[in-house]
Amino acid sequence: MDITKTIAHMKENPEFAANVGMILAHNGVVRGWSRADREKVEFLEVVADQNKIEAIRQEQLKREGIFDIKIEARSGRFQPGDDLLFIVVAGDFRENVKAVLSDTLEKIKTEGVAKKEIKI
Repeated sequence: MDITKTIAHMKENPEFAANVGMILAHNGVVRGWSRADREKVEFLEVVADQNKIEAIRQEQLKREGIFDIKIEARSGRFQPGDDLLFIVVAGDFRENVKAVLSDTLEKIKTEGVAKKEIKI
């Protein structure tokens, strides 16, 4: 996902200016070390459940003040530094947008993706 292009596309909607006061973006990348034990990671294998992720997106779109949410979750084998997950949330106020970005990220990480670290 090109975040700049995604935001530009959101802004093409004629209702954007009347409804959006904040956009937040998340760009998750592969860390070079494991969260569990800080050992070096050579690869990360990821399977993203696109149906579950879309269900999460639809659920979060119903939240107060949210105008749009774009998500790209990648599957495959990735090296440290590679992009894995993009989330862009547009809405009225920071309190609403921050909460939805945080909740969406947590739900995707716990319910929408499976990953396996391949350590050096």
